[in-house]
Amino acid sequence: MSEGLFSKLKTRLGWKLMASYLIVILVGVVTLVVAVEAAIPTAFNRHLLGMQQMIGSVHGMEEMSSDLFTNFRAAVTESLLVSTTTALVSALIVSLFVSRRVVTPIRQMMEASQRIAAGRYQERVEVAGTDELGQLAHSFNQMAATLEQTEAMRRDLIANVAHELRTPLASIKGYMEGMIDGVLPAESDTYQQIYHEADRLQRLVNDLQELSRVEAGAFELKRRPLAVAELVQQTAARLRPQFEEKGVSLTLNIPPGLPLAHADEDRLNQVLLNLAGNALQYTPSGGTVTVTAQVQNPTDLLISIHDTGVGISAEHLPHLFNRFYRVDKSRSRAGGGSGIGLTIAKHLVEAHGGHIRAESPGDGQGSTFSFSLPLA
Repeated sequence: MSEGLFSKLKTRLGWKLMASYLIVILVGVVTLVVAVEAAIPTAFNRHLLGMQQMIGSVHGMEEMSSDLFTNFRAAVTESLLVSTTTALVSALIVSLFVSRRVVTPIRQMMEASQRIAAGRYQERVEVAGTDELGQLAHSFNQMAATLEQTEAMRRDLIANVAHELRTPLASIKGYMEGMIDGVLPAESDTYQQIYHEADRLQRLVNDLQELSRVEAGAFELKRRPLAVAELVQQTAARLRPQFEEKGVSLTLNIPPGLPLAHADEDRLNQVLLNLAGNALQYTPSGGTVTVTAQVQNPTDLLISIHDTGVGISAEHLPHLFNRFYRVDKSRSRAGGGSGIGLTIAKHLVEAHGGHIRAESPGDGQGSTFSFSLPLA
């Protein structure tokens, strides 16, 4: 939008406000004039009749009443003209003041919106007062802050995706160059390394596609009464070989008679696999991962995955469910994760109407990931 158009909009709005005030004044003045013109003869005759009754019949009373009525009408008309002129001038001054007060913040928001449209998302407008214009300015600033945050997230996402893709591609390219130059032998181990990097790249692409779907809500939950105890046991049986290979103990703490949850079995299984796999990845050999399920309140079921792993510092806890967020070197990309499993789990839990949180006493003291589900 050009500066000339801004100026035209400002001028039009100012004139519209001024015209509205003047129209109100003119309507009032016209009403006053009509009322006075209609009331003058009756009022004058009534007062003149009273005078005649007081002083009796006097010669020349008709000529005197005619002159008196003419002078009276002239005086009223002159007073109306003076009052109308004064009212119009006052209305003009007040309308200029008020229209400037209204137009200025609107003009500031229009100019700020033009700069935001050009990519300057840090723009804000001054919030003056708590009236409608102040509330509009506050809402405008909230919108600008949200756009700035969204743009920052978009830049971070592009940078993170580029980094995630660059690592396996660089490894594959390095292996291939080594084989071409004869530095690396064309053996099964070399092909296994290339396959491992390609598989890692495919997992990242699949995770990104899944993240896009869950963030857009482009999936359907097939909810039904679900026995969480059985699903937890199935997940544990699926992951137990990996736990045994790493030397980490997997313990289930599921009380008997646990009520059914209202959930999608496939999506809940995905959440459990993400959280349990995350606990396994960051728990060293000899550690323990405990899965607990219990009734949290009359309407919710709480599932917790506690590990004795590397732990998490307090400053990192609020950001764990952000895309590609990494705590430190111990949670590196070389560990095989895509860095978005917790983000996917968060969206899936919230789609069920539940909540997910992470807790940890600190570094080296383990961590606990808990999420709630509605009961059937």
